[in-house]
Amino acid sequence: MLRRVLNPNRGFYTSVQSPKPWLFVGLGNPGEKFKGTRHNVGFNMIDAFAESQGIAVDTVFCKAIFGKGMVDGVPVLLAKPQTYMNLSGESSGPLAAYYKLPLNRVVVFHDDMDLPCGVLRIQPRGGHGSHNGMKSVIHHFRGNREFVRLRIGIGKPPGQMDPKAFLLQKFNATAQERINVGLKEEVVALKELVAKGMDEWVGRFNAEQKYKHIKVTDNADTMLSRFD
Repeated sequence: MLRRVLNPNRGFYTSVQSPKPWLFVGLGNPGEKFKGTRHNVGFNMIDAFAESQGIAVDTVFCKAIFGKGMVDGVPVLLAKPQTYMNLSGESSGPLAAYYKLPLNRVVVFHDDMDLPCGVLRIQPRGGHGSHNGMKSVIHHFRGNREFVRLRIGIGKPPGQMDPKAFLLQKFNATAQERINVGLKEEVVALKELVAKGMDEWVGRFNAEQKYKHIKVTDNADTMLSRFD
């Protein structure tokens, strides 16, 4: 997108390339019944980012609760599809099309049982990982998988628990604390993404996330005892 800027030294307008917007889409289910459940961490991520940047997400557009603002001079669009999880693409697809965004400017936030609770991972592309919301998004992007995804770890269900029941449960206190920490870390990471795009920092971020819950003992006496 081009905009004209007045050059005060020369007295005429010059064309400047405006930064293309980012679209952040958080997946979840609408309604109080699902608020705070594991399956809705995508919504939580949108809320955390919006609050941190002072962006109001309070309008309805393309079947989503929607808001837009600026982050370090870059337009950012925030959306929480209200179609229910399995039809998330019915909102995500039209949003990306309306703003004529290349899919590498779209980031989809979703829960992931294959990651430990509170662990985050950013990927530039990929499949749906048997996630029904992601299946719908990919379908409505006409099979194109070249969009960024933010996977938010919620852990695996205990024992023989039905995964569907696990997804619709709320977090216990310990798990919620880990999620809250993860959301704060991701706000910082998303600002980095807006500023720099998918760069080398993403690999470092993912590596830090992978090991962040591993406790390393640095007590000298404990270390020395191994050699007694």
